[in-house]
Amino acid sequence: MTPLQEFDLSLSRRQFFGRSGLRLGGLGLAMLMGRETAAGSAISPGLVHPPRPGLPHQPARAKSVIYLHMNGGPSQIDTWDYKPGLSEWFDKDIPPSVQGGQRLTGMTSKQARFPVAPSLFEFARHGECGRWVSELLPHTARHVDDVALVKTVHTNAINHDPACTFVMTGREVPGYASLGSWLAYGLGSESNDLPAFVVLTPNWKSKAAAQALFTRMWNSGFLPGRYNGVALRAAGDPVLYLRNPDGVSPGQRRAQLDALSQMNAHRFGLLGDPEIQNRIAQYEMAFRMQTSVPELTDLSGESRSTLESYGPDVLKPGTFAASAILARRLVERGVRVVQILHRGWDQHGNLPSDLRLQCEDTDQPIGALLADLKQRGLLESTLVVWGGEFGRTVYSQGTLTQTNYGRDHHPRNFCMWMAGGGIKGGVDYGETDDFSYNVNDRPAHLNDVNATILHLCGIDHERLTYKFQGLDARLTGVERHHPISEIVA
Repeated sequence: MTPLQEFDLSLSRRQFFGRSGLRLGGLGLAMLMGRETAAGSAISPGLVHPPRPGLPHQPARAKSVIYLHMNGGPSQIDTWDYKPGLSEWFDKDIPPSVQGGQRLTGMTSKQARFPVAPSLFEFARHGECGRWVSELLPHTARHVDDVALVKTVHTNAINHDPACTFVMTGREVPGYASLGSWLAYGLGSESNDLPAFVVLTPNWKSKAAAQALFTRMWNSGFLPGRYNGVALRAAGDPVLYLRNPDGVSPGQRRAQLDALSQMNAHRFGLLGDPEIQNRIAQYEMAFRMQTSVPELTDLSGESRSTLESYGPDVLKPGTFAASAILARRLVERGVRVVQILHRGWDQHGNLPSDLRLQCEDTDQPIGALLADLKQRGLLESTLVVWGGEFGRTVYSQGTLTQTNYGRDHHPRNFCMWMAGGGIKGGVDYGETDDFSYNVNDRPAHLNDVNATILHLCGIDHERLTYKFQGLDARLTGVERHHPISEIVA
């Protein structure tokens, strides 16, 4: 085959039209910046992040998503899955009929015993629904009538890295697009001055070892790079290199970007590479963020009562409280997806003290976030999701005493909850056994949870696909999954 034949075969439809006179890069740039056409008529700037054609597939209940990821795996037995009968099993080995030879991690597989560790925390009923909630979560407990609790979530992975990759991308292996990127790709954003998908990674109080946060959890994978989550830093400048260098005025920066955009548009006309268009859009978004990000992070306009509701750490950059109020401000400004990843929930030992600190970090801000969204009329259109990558074992890892214990990873069942955005509040989905070790009724795979999130955003998870390695890849994989209709209003 000659080089000319190879070139003709590799010519994409996009490149063909680019060479046929329709300069998509230049047109896209003009639309982005609201410039005048050659004829002098103004082109509407439109949306920087428009939805894909044909989306949403059905009316959306949620316009935006705030995903609260408790990285490390919160203990469901100490927070949401009340098991009062375990007190009779203190320091007795978990029955073999319950454990059933299930897979163990390398951290407990060599233990001589697997002694049951009942929760040290008191539970009480809350709300009209009468849901049992741990004493660790008094602020979230006030909102149980707005919350749907899924007790029987299960996952494929038993260790953090693949489990975290799985919960966010539907796969255990890297390289796939994250939930936030899928939503940004499919639905775009109503904000022209902020990214469609923003990530916050606050600090934490407990001394528990924290797992690394890999960018694959908010990466666009095989989707175009413009759908990456943009991580706002916890300290210093929220976005590195966003400010102009000393001596460079906004006007000079605008002129530089205009010249660069013209060169990129010319290059796109020659090559038709869609990544060039991504580059044009990202440069323009960075310029707009020079104004929008400082305004976003300036809390001086918030009322005193609002700030106090989020707790004493709300004005400390990098805290969970500060991230929670920023999440509300982001969705208020049209951002599609906000993801808060809070580390330190991996309590293999010293669980009672470390878990209490983690809940002190997050409980009041989460309660305030739900109340704040509701008071502003945003909860109806904002889906709030809470969960980790897996749960914890009923048996203790290491030494068990009357006042201390640890718990190992447990992928067979754990709790997640959702609120707002079309959720039927006050309902529980699924039941676990008396040891919170196996699912007794209505299991929910993580990709069922992801299918539910997409459904509430107006997306049929089986129809949101992207061609990758010869397949129509999708967030929920190739196996059969479905939205959890019982928790949808």
